[in-house]
Amino acid sequence: MENILKIEKIEKYYGSRSSLTKAIDNISFEVEKGEFVAIMGSSGSGKTTLLNCISTIDKVTSGHIFVGENDITKLKGNALNKFRREELGFIFQDFNLLDTLTAYENIALALTIQNEHISSIDKKIKKVASDLDIESVLKKYPYQMSGGQKQRVASARAIITDPKLILADEPTGALDSKSARMLLERFNYLNESLQATILMVTHDAFTASYATRVIFIKDGKVFNEIRKGNDSRKEFFDKIIDVVTLLGGDLNDAL
Repeated sequence: MENILKIEKIEKYYGSRSSLTKAIDNISFEVEKGEFVAIMGSSGSGKTTLLNCISTIDKVTSGHIFVGENDITKLKGNALNKFRREELGFIFQDFNLLDTLTAYENIALALTIQNEHISSIDKKIKKVASDLDIESVLKKYPYQMSGGQKQRVASARAIITDPKLILADEPTGALDSKSARMLLERFNYLNESLQATILMVTHDAFTASYATRVIFIKDGKVFNEIRKGNDSRKEFFDKIIDVVTLLGGDLNDAL
């Protein structure tokens, strides 16, 4: 299989020489094309720092991160902007939609930046709207949508450019349970039917149970890793809970 993401012995320090904090401690792992991987860990475990480094929001102190053939730790300036624009899709907890644009316009923005022809933009938006079941809200503004609809619009914006890797940061964090389930089912559809490669950070075991692999982070290190394999989602959820218990965190934080 083709590796979409390769994390190679990365470390991340914060602070000054007199007061250093090691947020990531020699982490290595790979994500293959078409995988749906969840990163779990308690608050302060390093999972958000890890995602920030992969998304190029933050820089590693040492080590390398490869997305496809690109060592993104070496990218700067226009090359870095081009990589973010063309190779990554972002899904945030707080949606990050522009209030003055309709759902259609929010989704179209990603393609407009890439100078796509208007006829191509329209065709792609109709396809992704169908995939995510948001045709009915394309003409609506964010204030006219539910939280679940806004998150699916944000997801459409993330995948419309056909990125190599979709990064999701607590995508269900602001949603009620019904909306969260609907979004995660669409993630499964994107992953299984469209072979989208998804890396999702979450503290929630229910959310993580929709992934095909879960990597657990503790104190900046990889603590454990489990794969769904032939398990049902309920069986996988139970295994996730078992590892969360071993992590020593508050179980209520993972439910």
